[in-house]
Amino acid sequence: MSNVDTVLDAAHRLQQAGTPYALVSVIKALAPASAHPGDKAVVTADGDFHGWIGGGCAQPAVVRTVRQVLADGHARLIRIAPTAEGEVKDLGDVLEFGMACHSGGTLELFVDPVLPLARLVVIGASPVAASLAQLAPRVGFAVTLVAHEADAGAYPDARQVLASDEPATVTPQVASGAWVVVATQGRRDVQALRLALALGARQVSFVASARKAEVLKASLVAAGENAEAVRAIVAPAGYPMPATTPEEIALSVLAAVVSHRHGVDTKPAVASGCCSSTPAQELPPRPAVAKSSCCGH
Repeated sequence: MSNVDTVLDAAHRLQQAGTPYALVSVIKALAPASAHPGDKAVVTADGDFHGWIGGGCAQPAVVRTVRQVLADGHARLIRIAPTAEGEVKDLGDVLEFGMACHSGGTLELFVDPVLPLARLVVIGASPVAASLAQLAPRVGFAVTLVAHEADAGAYPDARQVLASDEPATVTPQVASGAWVVVATQGRRDVQALRLALALGARQVSFVASARKAEVLKASLVAAGENAEAVRAIVAPAGYPMPATTPEEIALSVLAAVVSHRHGVDTKPAVASGCCSSTPAQELPPRPAVAKSSCCGH
């Protein structure tokens, strides 16, 4: 297998697994460096190399830089030169590392982070769930849609559609660390919440009124679910705004998820249409779009 094939194969496997990595490219090589301009390697934070960018002398500096770029998302240009081992100089547009061995030669490398898409698991087959599956990929989420007897053809924008909401079936197929939104809206709510709690999510949000969420949370705790995990469920889901249509509610929910992704938490959507705990007469007048509750109550 050629070096290019090795790099492409590794990149594909890591992307499919959702593993972050850096693409490291040789920009300049001065003899007796064994690499050549254009040589490439895929490198993970664990120090796994796939490809060729020179011998072991360069690896400590490369791994150190890969960990930095994966942490902050910013590419870096580095130079590895035969100076004092372990010495690092910030030269403005390039970081210079001392060579870890004495064979000589100089390498300039561009280290570019490749971060996986954020993952959003949407549980439910409601109109809000469908809207979330359509909108979320446009703001950088890979969507997994989970619903009992779900039709994959109904969710063309979802990367993955699972037609079961049984934890034993779903958890092996969904890696932990995703954002999870339960948008069942009256259909298999408790089952969906139990699944959400089993997924090891960064955050679980529930599209429901505060009253309904309180009742269902209490039932989950009474049934033996972890009380702290249940309390952490965000409900009503969404960014505070007067949303009424499925698309507006999905936009509200997605805005809150994006905020959480960037480290900014929002208050529950206590004034967002039918999922609000605020009486309707206290909200600004607006057209009556739907005649039944979006929350399934």
